[in-house]
Formats: sequence, structure tokens, C-alpha cells
Amino acid sequence: MAGLLASDPKRRVTWVAGTLSAQTLAATRLAECWIHTNDIADTGPTERLRHVARLAWRTLPYAFQRAGQELHGPVAFHLTGPTGVTWRFEPDGPAATTIAGDGVELCEVAGQRRSAATTSLTGTGPDAAAVLDLVRTFA
Repeated sequence: MAGLLASDPKRRVTWVAGTLSAQTLAATRLAECWIHTNDIADTGPTERLRHVARLAWRTLPYAFQRAGQELHGPVAFHLTGPTGVTWRFEPDGPAATTIAGDGVELCEVAGQRRSAATTSLTGTGPDAAAVLDLVRTFA
């Protein structure tokens, strides 16, 4: 982890299925630790899950590519963290699809620990259902 901390967060590094930024690689490792820790213990959510939610948002194009589908436009996430802090992940331009709701639930869905249908997450736009079905934090 020291190597990632010392690295330029935007530097591209090789990982499993290609290259990604050092910042995204660090978020993938955080996501894996959180997902698998919760498999064996109830640790309780923290605001650090914001990084996992951002990872899920940033890797949506990859998730759609893996599924052989195309996004109809950019996606925004409007989430609430476990302490009530707002997490907003937005494209540079207008979003065609917006996913809103509980950030922890989004992380659980992206980590394939919960079905989106069992959450309070909502979506608007042409890709809402597909985003909730395909969102992920892993290669």
C-alpha cells in the first residue's frame, strides 16, 4: 500500500484485466477488503465506503462492456453515506441516468452481496435498471 500512497493517483498501472489509475487500484483493494471482511464479521459501515461507491461509478463503462451492453449516456450517483453525508458522483456534462439512495446499499449491490431489488436505491433514465443490475467493484 505504501507504493500506492507514494504514487501519482492518476498514474496508470497494470492490473488483472488491463490498466487503471493508482487511485482506482487502491479503491479496488479497499472494496475487496470491505466485501470479504463483511463476509466473516459485522464491522459496520464508515464514510470510507465513499471510495467503493466511486469505484462502482467509475467502472460502469467496464461493467457494461463485460456484459456486451452500451450505456446510452453518462451516469450520476446521488447517494447518502452512513453518517448522512451526501456522496455525489457526476459526469462532466449532464447525466442521462441517475441512481439515488443509500450509499452502503449501493456498495453491497456493487459487491454482489445484495440484490438491488431488496434496497431503497432508485434510478431514472434509460440505463437505470441496467446500471443497478451490472454495477460492480471487481474485474
